[in-house]
Amino acid sequence: MQSKACHLLTTLLIIFSGCKENKPSLYVENGILNEVVKTRIDSTLKTFVDSGNIAGVSALIFEKDKEVYYNAFGFADRDAQKPMDRNTIVQIYSMTKPITGTALMTLYDAGKFELDDPVSKYAPELADIKVFAGEDTQGQPILETPRRPMTIRDLTRHTAGFGRNSDIPGLGKLISEADALNRENTLAEMAEKMGNTPLYFHPGERWEYGPSVDVQAFLVERISGQPFADYVKEHVLSPLEMNETRYFVPEEDQDRFSAMYLRKGEGNLMQLPDEQAKSNYLNHWPLTRGGSGLTSTLDNYMTFARMLVHNGTFDSVTILKPETVRLMATNQLADSVKERSFLPSKGQVGFGIDFAVRLNPPQSAEENNGVVGEFFWDGAASTLFWVDPINDLTAVLFVQLFPYDQIGLHKNFRDAVYGPFELTN
Repeated sequence: MQSKACHLLTTLLIIFSGCKENKPSLYVENGILNEVVKTRIDSTLKTFVDSGNIAGVSALIFEKDKEVYYNAFGFADRDAQKPMDRNTIVQIYSMTKPITGTALMTLYDAGKFELDDPVSKYAPELADIKVFAGEDTQGQPILETPRRPMTIRDLTRHTAGFGRNSDIPGLGKLISEADALNRENTLAEMAEKMGNTPLYFHPGERWEYGPSVDVQAFLVERISGQPFADYVKEHVLSPLEMNETRYFVPEEDQDRFSAMYLRKGEGNLMQLPDEQAKSNYLNHWPLTRGGSGLTSTLDNYMTFARMLVHNGTFDSVTILKPETVRLMATNQLADSVKERSFLPSKGQVGFGIDFAVRLNPPQSAEENNGVVGEFFWDGAASTLFWVDPINDLTAVLFVQLFPYDQIGLHKNFRDAVYGPFELTN
């Protein structure tokens, strides 16, 4: 296992190695967000609304501890003509994951586990898990013993081996039958069902998005002895006064809860019925997922991002040690991990602990813009946030759009912030 000092050195090398290749990777002494940039962001976001490809959008940016940009365009609820607003509540989907990872790493800071501990040390439910290796001539699964144990580090970087799609030949039907992520399950029941479902691949051999962060939530529950929802509230959300980041939206706040939209083609946007789009959040369900399930507001999530850019402390409240945040923002994927699913579509990135981590500047105008050393993630309904420690900048973009960003919203927003791509020697 690499030492914390080694991880810190690696982070610094990553941050400074690419700073001369592309202008957005440079520290901008006088700040990025001038009036020209703010106007460019306004124009970009408004254009997406005017085109009919999104109903509403909001964005908030802090730079050097100052709010330098906020605006909102369009509607949170188009049918009811309710504008998108700073206090609009949205479904953040996978932007739940970094919050879960933060909760897990508070236990790491407390010395409760090491990243290379086998998961089975804390979750015997997963001790006998096998790897799917195809089917025999009778259609029965062929199972193998993992080449090495699944570790907590695997869970944090999506190399644990879990599959998530029901269309995986042979394995997909087993995942569907287990139904581990059914909202009627508790986290303990989820873990038991996962332990009885074969893995998609051997731990550590590829990057594949899946339920690893839900297992992180289970580990938080198991190691701490507290229900996960209680632990994350007590150790992350409440100390940061993120009181509107929740699994359940109470009746008195539901008028601020954004509608969800399905894009069916250019300028063709359908508002989904609330009973379909919001049912996970209007009732208390047994499953409190680590990989999804939270709602939030712009300012709440910005508080979380600002805690990270300040290396674990915000407004005199310390959530994580500085070296732990730097560890989380350090690439954990070895070069030997060649298969990386959709991760390369995010740009020149690796993956840290529940964040993508930018390793190199963009090499073409088609790639996502960004700064070497930034870490970020997004959500299924096209939300996005990033932390740019080089420029002390944090950005949060909220929209409620399915399918996930097929319109280039994230790329255009990043381009509006950092300026047009320019490759330099």
